[in-house]
Amino acid sequence: MKKNNTMKQSPKRALARETGPIVIGMDLGDKTSRYCALDKRGEVVQEGSVATTKKGLEQIFGSRKRCRIALEVGTHSPWVSRLLSGLGHEVIVANARQVQLIGASTRKNDRMDARLLARLARVDPGLLRPIRHRGEQAQADLMRIRIRATLVEARTGLVNAARGFAKAMGERLPACDTDTLGVAKLEGLPVELQESLQPLLEQIEALTERIKKLESNIEQIARTRYPETQLLRQVSGVGTLIALTFVLTVEDRERFQKSRDVGCYVGLRPKQSESGESQPQLRISKEGDRYLRTLLVQGAHVILKRRGPDTDLKRWGLKLAERGGKNAKKRAIVAVARKLAVLLHRLWVTGEVYEPLRNSQAQPARKKKVA
Repeated sequence: MKKNNTMKQSPKRALARETGPIVIGMDLGDKTSRYCALDKRGEVVQEGSVATTKKGLEQIFGSRKRCRIALEVGTHSPWVSRLLSGLGHEVIVANARQVQLIGASTRKNDRMDARLLARLARVDPGLLRPIRHRGEQAQADLMRIRIRATLVEARTGLVNAARGFAKAMGERLPACDTDTLGVAKLEGLPVELQESLQPLLEQIEALTERIKKLESNIEQIARTRYPETQLLRQVSGVGTLIALTFVLTVEDRERFQKSRDVGCYVGLRPKQSESGESQPQLRISKEGDRYLRTLLVQGAHVILKRRGPDTDLKRWGLKLAERGGKNAKKRAIVAVARKLAVLLHRLWVTGEVYEPLRNSQAQPARKKKVA
């Protein structure tokens, strides 16, 4: 007599036995991740949880035939996407912030998110607004830059705290650059205040030393692994930090058909909410990498400085700032930052020698030719 098998089948065997194309949606969690598998008819063939570890993922998807796997962008998505791609699967990393069905759902939970990701990936992957993660080496190099930024932010907090405590006691620390602020600057203050502030200034000195070591390491990385940063550093206001961050964030210079698309990529384009004849002026989208956008804005500030070198970009930005209005200067800085991103990508793609006043010098010749 044939016996009925009531034992629960393992997820690995259930997926391996299913024939035809499989689409899997995965909601990544810190410790465990929820997944949902659909067959070619769109029916759920398997649901379950898997440990968010390399070993756990390899056990479930290692022996699986090639399938499409959609997962949300997050902390774990870079290494998970590389792992699953290495196993031979088609991986789609969804930008959940751009998918209202996921971000604004009233039934949002791990199980429903996994199902929704699978169904959207089955119908049209473009609905997920997929993003592309950078490579492992680029991520490791960019991590050094982010660590430096974190240390600089921590040092700034300590400096502000030390100066604030001194002011509260009726004293002031001497004006100096952050790099030079240390225990020696306590001279002249009351002894009791020196003893209180010494631990803070010792930490500031230690952070400054670590930041300088990281900056030296970043310079070496740019020089040895990314020589193309020299092309970007031709522009005034662009140093190693901005150039290397730009190269590592974009990673592939051929990913954009036009250099103008880089402005949208870093979130420096205005938002759009047009309807009929209504075309309101909105703020920038602030999408993309926030740190790169911050560096580009800092570069724009340097370019527009009065004592900075004369360039076409500076002249163009100053004209925008002269239009008047309460926010004219702020808008000019953002516009220059966007143009700077486009210029850097153009130099990277073409390898041209940067001419600061190329457009200004060409204008008289054009007028003469027309006449």
